[in-house]
Amino acid sequence: MPASNRAASRSHPRTALRVAVLADSDTRWKWGALTARRLAAGAPPAVAGGEPHLTGFLLRGRATPTARQLGEVGVQADRLSEVTCAQFLAEIEREKYDVIVLALVGGAVQAVLHGVRALWPEPAARPVLVTGYVGVVYEKLADGLLLRHGADLVLANSRYDAGRFRAVYEGVGADAGAVTETALPFLDGAAYEKAGGRAHTVVFAVQPSVPESRADRAYLLERAARHARLHPEREVLIKLRSRPGEHTTHLEEQPYQRLAERIPGGLPANCRLVYGNMGEVLDGTDLLVTVSSTAALESLHRGIPTAVLTDLGIREVLGNHHFLGSGCLASWDQLDAGLLPQGDADWLADQGVTGASGAEDPFAAARARLGELLDLPVLPAVAPYYTQVTAPGYLPGILARHHLAPDGTPLPGAVRESGGESRLRRRLRSCLREAARGAYRHGVQRVAPMIRRMGEL
Repeated sequence: MPASNRAASRSHPRTALRVAVLADSDTRWKWGALTARRLAAGAPPAVAGGEPHLTGFLLRGRATPTARQLGEVGVQADRLSEVTCAQFLAEIEREKYDVIVLALVGGAVQAVLHGVRALWPEPAARPVLVTGYVGVVYEKLADGLLLRHGADLVLANSRYDAGRFRAVYEGVGADAGAVTETALPFLDGAAYEKAGGRAHTVVFAVQPSVPESRADRAYLLERAARHARLHPEREVLIKLRSRPGEHTTHLEEQPYQRLAERIPGGLPANCRLVYGNMGEVLDGTDLLVTVSSTAALESLHRGIPTAVLTDLGIREVLGNHHFLGSGCLASWDQLDAGLLPQGDADWLADQGVTGASGAEDPFAAARARLGELLDLPVLPAVAPYYTQVTAPGYLPGILARHHLAPDGTPLPGAVRESGGESRLRRRLRSCLREAARGAYRHGVQRVAPMIRRMGEL
């Protein structure tokens, strides 16, 4: 569609937003899809239509979620398909979307931003680009933020994060106007009803890569089992993120399922491994225990006693340093003795757990800003901080990983048209991809740890 016609179409009444969400893992799909719905729900007239027409895309890679993982997340799309970066760029050039939510790692966001700039190098009626973080930002702050610079809205999950984000952009002389304060879109659910001052159901929310070592993970699992033995009246649930062979946002080389098999005598009767939607698990939780999972924020939002473990130290590599001042730092010994940590009110407000800036609707500012952008006949060309001038030794490698040239255009052969392929050929291609993923996951979870152990002999 010519730019003039596209611009004119924006002046017509909008019945529903057309939103594309590109995600690279199960948790980022959940964040992206829920963010899209929060931005559209209860919107001002500029963003009329309520529920958006949501089209989902999963970026092909090592963490592409399985059907089971997507079902557990529980967020549906009108259409969902798997694509490469180049295929996604071809899709948004062909189809008219009002908004694109990039729920990706920083490098993939940067690749799409440069791809969009190549599609619309001049001001045009292009889609509004939205990105952000799925949870607590405790590492690679500058790296991740600068890779996201260039989006029209960079969502910060709290007042604390918004200040940090702006400081990073302003520190390099980049425009910080895209930073917009919101909250995590999945902070909802019923308020906690106290269970008579004692915990009946204790949930240990594990993480794929924190801690990383087998010894540390085995220690935490054993402490959870010991807590169950000390408190036979309690039910202790080990909330797992994925099944062996599945990947999430982070690699899991030492699955708790396999570690549980090595516990002498096995887990006690009142301690078991569980899967499922985190929100549904929290519905029956009286004490949430974790190292640094975003589940802690979901739990605190409901008012559930929440413990951020200090057993392995308070260290940046664990991410639990983010909870300094929260009132939630505790050890298994303290929990064994009956401690039920309560969140500090000021810390919770600063972290957006009780509402951004004290606002009743933490997405109001983002929704208003989105409405302003959608009302513009044209948007300026995307202008990321990283360019061939500012990062000539870094940017080309990032783009090449997604089969894009240094100018953001797809490399030859990056976009394959499948329309002429037979169903058998498409099925064969899909099976080969799954086999390659399976081999990769086996290498990560079986071969790599064995090689490391052999190297330590």
